[in-house]
Amino acid sequence: MKNVSILVPETAVIEAVADPHYMFNAVNQFLESAGKAPLFRVQLVGEKKEVKLNGSLFSVHTDQLLHEVKKTDLIFVPAISGDVRKAVEVNRNLLPWIVNQHEQGAEVASLCIGAFLLASTGLLKGKKCSTHWNAASDFRAMFPDVELVDGSILTEENGIYSSGGANSYWTLLLYLVEKYTDRETAILVFKGQKDHGNEMIREAQEYIEHNISDKLNVDELADRFNTGRRTFERRFKQATNNSVLEYIQRIKIEAAKRSFESSRKNINEVMYDVGYSDTKAFRSIFKKVTGLTPIEYRNKYAKIGVMN
Repeated sequence: MKNVSILVPETAVIEAVADPHYMFNAVNQFLESAGKAPLFRVQLVGEKKEVKLNGSLFSVHTDQLLHEVKKTDLIFVPAISGDVRKAVEVNRNLLPWIVNQHEQGAEVASLCIGAFLLASTGLLKGKKCSTHWNAASDFRAMFPDVELVDGSILTEENGIYSSGGANSYWTLLLYLVEKYTDRETAILVFKGQKDHGNEMIREAQEYIEHNISDKLNVDELADRFNTGRRTFERRFKQATNNSVLEYIQRIKIEAAKRSFESSRKNINEVMYDVGYSDTKAFRSIFKKVTGLTPIEYRNKYAKIGVMN
């Protein structure tokens, strides 16, 4: 069983604590419903037993204190809020623990602005990293020895992961679920993103999934479901934790990934199949979502011989 430790820093964004907790527990539930053993031991870890967040509006009770965790396999460093320099300083006692666990073999993943905490450990020196676009200038000023990748949804380098802004960290969570389990389990968890009770948004999700070859846009989708664009976007994000465009991209890139893995189609054929006509745009979005170029992904994961 893999140990998953979700850090609970002072000033953490509560969603960035709750979402990985939900995701990896959901994997366990899917496995158990299929008659299989759970794969993950998911625990909230912190310097204190109770961490108050969002001006004491929320209290998070940790499962283990730092010194009680002898060894873990995967650490999540959630997004932090407020002044990032102050947030790093108030959470400085977390940093040696992250370094120590990584030296023992743990992988580490930062979510959004959690990259500031991860970079403060020194583990990102000379490596690539993603963070929220709005914090890019501060990040470069504080960590000039880290290569910040503009516009990247996720980065991976030697067991250290980071995700870009807002809810793009869901892509990283699914990426890690797939890495630690398999594609089928990740797809199951992804489909679980429809368990939100909003029938209109669920129908919109299914429409997107069934029309991946079309050039979908938000205005057309809003019209199709008889609602205004702003209302549609707001309800979609509330239900799925993704913007409409993020969801469309994820669906298209997931389809492209499956095609690269299991068909002999070349890159242009796959690109057209998932509704892109601009090679440069397709390659850019594919790399943002997967961390690999289409060629790198195909060479790494293709299950059969493919055409160049």
